[in-house]
Amino acid sequence: MRTPRRGSAFDQAEAAFKAATSKPVETPAKKVTPPEGKEMVTLRLDRAVLEHFQEDGPGWQERVNAALRAAAGLDPA
Repeated sequence: MRTPRRGSAFDQAEAAFKAATSKPVETPAKKVTPPEGKEMVTLRLDRAVLEHFQEDGPGWQERVNAALRAAAGLDPA
């Protein structure tokens, strides 16, 4: 009985070359879910409006969000 051949030296070299030079399969990056259903956006505001909300220091983004919720009628009365 004959031993099965493993391919020619050329085939083995080609397989080794492909294994060494092929890009690994990338797994898709996990999507980061913002907390509390918030979403990052880009918003252009008048300089005066931005300065008004930033006057009181940190937390100005939450104050802008609260003002927008009130203007949209989303806050309970």
